[in-house]
Amino acid sequence: MSKIFNRIRKSGTAMVLACVVAQGPASAEVLSDAMASAYVNSGLLEQNRALLRAADEDVAIALSALRPIIDWSASFSRNWIDRNQGFGRNSVDTSTGAIGLSGTQLLYDGGASKLNIRAAQETVLASRETLRSIEQTVLFNAVQAYMNLVRANEFLSLAQNNRRVLEEELRASRDRFEVGEVTRTDVALSESRLAAADSNVAIARGDVVTAQAIFVQVVGRPAGNLAPSPNIPGRPDTIDRAQAISIQNHPDIKSLQRQISAADITVNVARATLLPSVRLGLEAGVSNTFDNEVYSDTVTASVSVSQRIYQGGALTSQVRRAIASRDALRGNLLTTQRAVEQEVAAAFVALEVARATISSTEERVRAAQVAFDGIREEARLGSRTTLDVLTAEQELLDAQAALISAQADRYVAAYRLVAAQGLLSAERLGLNVPLYDVSAYYNAVKNAPSLQSKQGRELDRVLRAIGKE
Repeated sequence: MSKIFNRIRKSGTAMVLACVVAQGPASAEVLSDAMASAYVNSGLLEQNRALLRAADEDVAIALSALRPIIDWSASFSRNWIDRNQGFGRNSVDTSTGAIGLSGTQLLYDGGASKLNIRAAQETVLASRETLRSIEQTVLFNAVQAYMNLVRANEFLSLAQNNRRVLEEELRASRDRFEVGEVTRTDVALSESRLAAADSNVAIARGDVVTAQAIFVQVVGRPAGNLAPSPNIPGRPDTIDRAQAISIQNHPDIKSLQRQISAADITVNVARATLLPSVRLGLEAGVSNTFDNEVYSDTVTASVSVSQRIYQGGALTSQVRRAIASRDALRGNLLTTQRAVEQEVAAAFVALEVARATISSTEERVRAAQVAFDGIREEARLGSRTTLDVLTAEQELLDAQAALISAQADRYVAAYRLVAAQGLLSAERLGLNVPLYDVSAYYNAVKNAPSLQSKQGRELDRVLRAIGKE
């Protein structure tokens, strides 16, 4: 029996995704840790795994229509009769018991039952793709929560460092005021900037608390010491290549393709219901009157043929409705393909913009740092004002904040592109988690096992393995 969970597997793909590793200390939590926790703790994944198991059971239910239906029945009755026929009263008590077994077997229904099995199987495949889409959403939300918390932490560190710098500037302004090098206005400017820095630190602390709460909601546990520089997964060279990968792999597209296949079959099922159906029946029974030796044994075999020829137009309407539903899914597939291609293009461009922004912002930070250091030194020599120093310090702060945002945006855009191609999964990322086996439960129920059969006992083991018994 295949287990419902397998240990992680290593596999090559057309597009190689790098495992996410830490650049910081060994004790630091890396992005892959957060994604693994989100995968394990997600209630949304659990919900859709249960929906997939329900779809698996639909196959067994459809299969059962081709098997015999067997019923048994038993009855016991006690009669008390008090007669008065003009010659005196006569009381009679009788007891009667009966037991019987009946069965019916479908012989022919125009192929509708077999088609229902195929439709259910296609629905299972569609549900598997839906589960894969949910997995992508869960993992990408973990990436966003992780990077937003990294961003919030770095903004807080930046705000605190900025406050320390402004505190030193205020101290220097007061010292220079004492010796008459600057005016009271210069001191007031430094005091104003320091007060604004205190406000920025408070806001940054609030943003960290909010980001931590979102992290707990998405990942399912509090964050550890986050490593700020995980590796970035690779990407195709062109948008066209990325879009081609998405059309082949995106779960939303593949789910709709399976749904359309099921809808095509459903159209044929609706047409098959217009044909006659043939059933074989068999009944056997024993009845006995316990007060005497009267008893009877009966065996009845029958073949019945039936066909509904008129239902107020409902029969043909059901066929047309099935066709319309299928056509609606085809239209939805076209819309979804275009939406996926658009999302790939947007993610690809966002990644390129983030990379370009990082390159230019790093130069901006370098230049702003040089300018700030030079202006502060010139101010000490008396050739620059306090306002010049504060303005240069604010420019450096803005550049550093822009660099932090651009770096976070690059990671989010990179994983957004992976998800847009339909490649974001625990298996492809090599996350250290037990992988959910979507075929294990299906294999256990696809032949509609009875409770006491070997397959039924195997199904019990599967249920125990996932803790659902």
